[in-house]
Amino acid sequence: MSKDTPAIEGGKKIRKNFLLFAPPLIGKEEIAEVVDTLRSGWLTTGPKAEKFENLFKAYVKSRHAVAVNSGTNALSLAVNVAGIGPGDEVITTPMTFSATANSIIHHGGKPVFVDIEVDSRNINPGLIEAKITKNTKAIMPVHFAGIPCDMDPIIEIAKKYNLIVIEDAAHAIETAYKGKKVGSISDMTCFSFYATKNATTGEGGMVTTDDDTLAETIRVRSMHGISKNAWKRYSTEGFKPYDTLYPGFKYNLTDILASIGIHQLKKVEKNLKVREKLWKRYNKNLKDIDCLILPADLLKYPFKHGRHLYTILLKLEMLKVDRNQFVNCLKEEGIGTGIQYTALNTHSVYQKMFGYKTGDFLNAEFVSERTISLPLTPKLTLKDIDDVSAAIKKIADHYRK
Repeated sequence: MSKDTPAIEGGKKIRKNFLLFAPPLIGKEEIAEVVDTLRSGWLTTGPKAEKFENLFKAYVKSRHAVAVNSGTNALSLAVNVAGIGPGDEVITTPMTFSATANSIIHHGGKPVFVDIEVDSRNINPGLIEAKITKNTKAIMPVHFAGIPCDMDPIIEIAKKYNLIVIEDAAHAIETAYKGKKVGSISDMTCFSFYATKNATTGEGGMVTTDDDTLAETIRVRSMHGISKNAWKRYSTEGFKPYDTLYPGFKYNLTDILASIGIHQLKKVEKNLKVREKLWKRYNKNLKDIDCLILPADLLKYPFKHGRHLYTILLKLEMLKVDRNQFVNCLKEEGIGTGIQYTALNTHSVYQKMFGYKTGDFLNAEFVSERTISLPLTPKLTLKDIDDVSAAIKKIADHYRK
């Protein structure tokens, strides 16, 4: 069968207008705040970015929050201030976006992958300790799709070996673990406000921490390594000479983007209720399709689900098509999807750099060969969810063995 599986012959497509995978919901409040910022004359990092930081740290219950221009650069800063350098190792998961591993590599470190638990898609804490060497400096757990990693054993291991914990919380703005908000648990936590995230600024990120020294270091290094940021230098407080303390980066978030984030954050819990409603509709519609594995809701520890992604797994042994062909069929039916993720050990760059190979992490590869992320944003309607479900059923029935 061709890899470019054709549309199913006969009958009409499920949708005439293509349903995007993750259309953002932007309201009049965000637009008005951006216009206000443009009229203010202060476009770069300033009062709106500070307001966004204050709202965010209050929401996740951290002492500090530093806004940056992407989730990737949030990770980069965290790795940098953790002192990761050439020869150092950071334990993380292969079931993540390449930015996680790249943030380690860019500072000379090596990402050391640990396999996942299939139900949560998160790193398996029971496998971490065996990967620790004299070169290990940090653990970087990644919270997948809104489900938190099992943090207690990870924190315990980190304390035992004096390791830094940097959480990749790109999927976990609303998420909580055992009553504690993600963002208030470990040394540093990195969030993303990319266009597909539950709260978006288009591009943007945040680093949270309870450590005063780490927070100040992150802030200084995010703005060229200078001792005073642009707002303090050019605001009504008056000019003050600055010193360059470190060869830093240009990672600051602008007030224009922060203006969007202010209102996105205010709406995040309201939007979560919409996501939960859509999630339940998917569960109801798909529960009887026997060639699917639906996302797990019940794990061995209590948590608040961020509902970032609704990911199904295909039981390929029951189908005549592979995952990529199934996705192509959904596209032909007018449905956009995502793939979160293909295991990083199967990517050529990490194989060439570190000797990883296919077959190293069986659980991550099992998921990566079968996973499909379905549309799930508060902009969608129940009718949209029904259309996606109908397309999945149509394709599953047609290609069932």
